[in-house]
Amino acid sequence: MAKVVLPIANGFYMSDSLPISHQECTNWRPNIVQTEALSQETLFGTDGSRQLTAGIGIRQANRGARQLNNIPYFVNGNKLYRLNRTLVGSVQTFTATDLGTIEGQGRVSMAYNDTQLCILVPGGKGYIFTTGPDTLTEITDLDFRANGEPQHVVYVDAYFVFTTDAKKFIVSALNDGLAYNALDFGSAEANPDDIIAPVVFANQLFIGGSETLEAFQNIGGSDFPFQRTGLFIEKGFAAQFATINASNTFMFIGQSRNETPAIWELSGNSVNKVSTTAIDSLLGELTDAEMDEAFAWSYSQKGAYFVGFALPTTCIVYDTIAQRWHERKSQVTDYTGNSPIIRSRINSVIRAYGKILVGDSQDGRIGELSPDVYTEYGNDIIRVVSTQPFQNNMDSFLVPSIELTMEAGVGNDAVPDPQIRMDRSLDARTWKPERSRPIGKKGEYERRTIWRRNGRAARFEVFRFTMSDAVKPSIIQLTADIVTG
Repeated sequence: MAKVVLPIANGFYMSDSLPISHQECTNWRPNIVQTEALSQETLFGTDGSRQLTAGIGIRQANRGARQLNNIPYFVNGNKLYRLNRTLVGSVQTFTATDLGTIEGQGRVSMAYNDTQLCILVPGGKGYIFTTGPDTLTEITDLDFRANGEPQHVVYVDAYFVFTTDAKKFIVSALNDGLAYNALDFGSAEANPDDIIAPVVFANQLFIGGSETLEAFQNIGGSDFPFQRTGLFIEKGFAAQFATINASNTFMFIGQSRNETPAIWELSGNSVNKVSTTAIDSLLGELTDAEMDEAFAWSYSQKGAYFVGFALPTTCIVYDTIAQRWHERKSQVTDYTGNSPIIRSRINSVIRAYGKILVGDSQDGRIGELSPDVYTEYGNDIIRVVSTQPFQNNMDSFLVPSIELTMEAGVGNDAVPDPQIRMDRSLDARTWKPERSRPIGKKGEYERRTIWRRNGRAARFEVFRFTMSDAVKPSIIQLTADIVTG
């Protein structure tokens, strides 16, 4: 009998052929310990969320968020809201102020300078919000639409820059998002592909087409201020909202001519692929309409840097430090009383007031992400991790015992005896009945979580662990006794 350590923190990798790999990693995140430790590769639970403001109704889902002078603003439903904080001693309370109407229901593009917040409904109206006093003004300058319908906005070098549906990009007047000149436009000239979105990185303006990226620099002067730098990359954007600045680069769902989508990051004067073939397969299954709805968000927490890409049924998240992927999903209660599992309900992420704030896909609430919260607005977080298939040169083997080393003794008043469940599969498709084991009541720090008499595997075996109790989730190591023959 040999006791072996089994990999548990590989992250998400669901192969097209499940017997090759059926590695779920949902609401767990791989953590690579950066010193000698009990185990070098561990799993932490993803952040929970607490509510800061009341929901504003089921039709008031978040459409975007941005800050102006360190104050957060959210577009929920057809309204622009400011999140206000009141401090009484160490107690913080939050309220949302209605600042006016934003047309439509789809995602909005937002950018800001020192005094103005620009909100653009792609193909629709544009707005400028200013404070002192609070004023929300529609952009009515006729030259705003002289070069096509604006689709996306960024800010660089005192200009708001908009891409349009006429394969052009336009700029506002200097420091004034309400004024435009019909002659102030540019185009990505190296390739005639459609323009999808702009990105600003390292003070350069990148114009992303459907097949290419081209860089521009502000050269000043009285004419149109942006000129091509000569940097041209044969990789374009697949969706206008699936681009994000993160961890000293920007990442995007991208493709080029005759290519299926993948996730890329800018690296110097080129791009590197960061998605796995399993994720590429997920992206390749999306319809054009589903891809258009994809969007990205990012934030950092306790030394980890997360970049999330929201898809129709899941949110795939890359930790740029661990360089591994995981999924995030949410359990919600619908109007029928059912509790379906959906993609993460995060619709936007912004840091303000020393917190990671999130807009919600289900209603108009504003929440805070925190590693010390173990539910999502009071709903259980269903955490699932499954291992790679283990095999013995395709000969049969027995697993008399398997032990999951966790941070034990994490029970609390609400969950006095927390549990984790294990089931196993001999074909990577069907699963044996679950069996629960305790993680440890409060103070039971030496509690061991062991499953015995696990039966025989004819060729290979996959183990899956599921946890939903609202206690601190931490998996340190997986070990097993293996008997061959």
